[in-house]
Amino acid sequence: MCGFAGFVRLNQDQAGLSAVAAAMAEPIIHRGPDDGGFWVDAVHGAGLTFRRLAIVDLSQAGHQPMLSHDQTKVIAFNGEIYNAPELRAQLGDVAWRGHSDTEILLEAIGRWGLKATLTKAEGMFAFALWDKASGSLTLARDRFGEKPLYWGWFGDGFAFASELKALRRHPLFDRTLDRTAIGQYLRWNWFPADATPFAAIRALMPGHVLELSATGRERVWVYWDARATATQVDPFDGSFEEAVEAVDAALSRSVEWRLRADVPVAVFLSGGVDSSLIAAKASSVQPGLKSFSIGFDHAYLDESPYAAQVAQYFALDHNPLQVTEADALALVPGLPGLMDIPLGDGAILPTALLAKLAAGSVRVALSGDGADELFGGYRTHLSVAEDWRSLSGIPARSALGCLLGMIPAGPIDQQALAAGRLIGRKRSSLPGHRLAKFAALLQARSPSAFSGLHRTLWRGMPPKVTGARNAVPVAWDAPFTLADPESEAMLADIQTYLPDDLCVKTDRATMAASLEARLPFLDHALAQLAWSLPLSYKIASNQNKAVLRAALSKHLPADLVQRPKHGLEVPTGSWLRGALKDWAGDLLSPERLRRQGLIDPAPVTQAWDLHQSGAKGWGNELWGMAVLQAWLDAWA
Repeated sequence: MCGFAGFVRLNQDQAGLSAVAAAMAEPIIHRGPDDGGFWVDAVHGAGLTFRRLAIVDLSQAGHQPMLSHDQTKVIAFNGEIYNAPELRAQLGDVAWRGHSDTEILLEAIGRWGLKATLTKAEGMFAFALWDKASGSLTLARDRFGEKPLYWGWFGDGFAFASELKALRRHPLFDRTLDRTAIGQYLRWNWFPADATPFAAIRALMPGHVLELSATGRERVWVYWDARATATQVDPFDGSFEEAVEAVDAALSRSVEWRLRADVPVAVFLSGGVDSSLIAAKASSVQPGLKSFSIGFDHAYLDESPYAAQVAQYFALDHNPLQVTEADALALVPGLPGLMDIPLGDGAILPTALLAKLAAGSVRVALSGDGADELFGGYRTHLSVAEDWRSLSGIPARSALGCLLGMIPAGPIDQQALAAGRLIGRKRSSLPGHRLAKFAALLQARSPSAFSGLHRTLWRGMPPKVTGARNAVPVAWDAPFTLADPESEAMLADIQTYLPDDLCVKTDRATMAASLEARLPFLDHALAQLAWSLPLSYKIASNQNKAVLRAALSKHLPADLVQRPKHGLEVPTGSWLRGALKDWAGDLLSPERLRRQGLIDPAPVTQAWDLHQSGAKGWGNELWGMAVLQAWLDAWA
């Protein structure tokens, strides 16, 4: 687990290139405090710089940037290839320098080619590969987007990095804001797909490869696509019990691979189904593992007693952290640096505190991210399906036209009744907001689009970003190709919420503490198995993650299995009325927003007043807006 950066076509001499490489590495030392290095090619104005967090092969044989055995390629690699020993065995007789997965990956690419190697590799990663002979660059990112990679053109020069911080050190860095992307951020509290706050910088998409030729020609291609894979898997034809056994076995293999390390490994434990399953598997392989959990001084948010019970059952070396409101709030001033890219997910605060605790004694922690998206863990998966089934027969007309009876008579009467029920059940004290959501739902063409709408913020009065276009990620505009709307909602989350929010949160919070987080549920073989299962094996009688609960029942008593989902909630809404009122009030003041000239202050002020009075909660929206403003202060 590490961080890297680099550039191509920078017109400087050897000393100048080396200075730029060193400068770009400095802001990401937290990603790799153990070792660092850089490599430059003055002929092509190219450089790679690297910071290492040593996890596998702690010797200098794992030093990067690393040259291939034949000296033709140079790689900077961030992440882990979990099946590296299996790939090494397939490669056969090679004069290995060590046993790092970086060396194995590099030699596999030389032997099998890039696409075949990416197909064989199981892991989380981003890497940059320089071909010395052709003067070409290749960037690649893992299937689910666990590890970050940003790239862009600054003038005639091309640059890339694990974090935006490193790109800021490029001498030609372009600070121009992407107003459309900022408008997208405000809709979801994260930057979707390839968007970033800067017009010149894109994120490389999960499962994608970017090739840059010596002449500067870009070619981007996909080696793995979640929708194509989910659509093409053969349906599982076994019983529920057989599915439980298959999932249990697949997760066992995934956890076993993710325990491979030359440093201590621990488990993040919430007491929920996902982390408890990982703890069960990990403790069977390495008894006495450390586990870490977080508790809150708000009783309704605190799951730490359940985590302690699970840890005791599996005889883990348990390390709980009780977090006060003051502990979390102390991180708020440093959020722009911690996040790197604006992220309106308040759960980054407790995640960062948990990571800091774990980093005091281990270098790696297993986490349960991804289980909800694959096995139907969110209430929104059911809500999307309910809305789709309620409105699928209603013509895409305006909400006002529907409510005024302007839709032709006939079976529409039943559809109108369904629409009325849908409007009535939405939680909102203001009818205008219910109407606004209904109007948007009528325009949705697929369950994936419904999923995007369910996660949309600022319903009824979106803040206007000057000069922004209305743009929706492709994943939320996908056709209805799966068997049911619930599965479509899960897949939409895999393509959006997971890589753009959860993986960003986990990567930044853990890497800030120089800790590697590994996510066993994001094993692509396990994902394909999940997509092959009937919906009833995942969501049964309104119970989420049925197959995972059944698998956990093999390892834990029933009272520790059958608990409702809680989630890592953070009371940002109450903080904005209390301890953070002055902080956010200053960042969101009408005078400041008008002076900035980026966002129309009127809806922000309206939401602020409604939230402060208690008339309607706008906590998520105002938190995301305040985070953006704090980031703009620090960055732009």
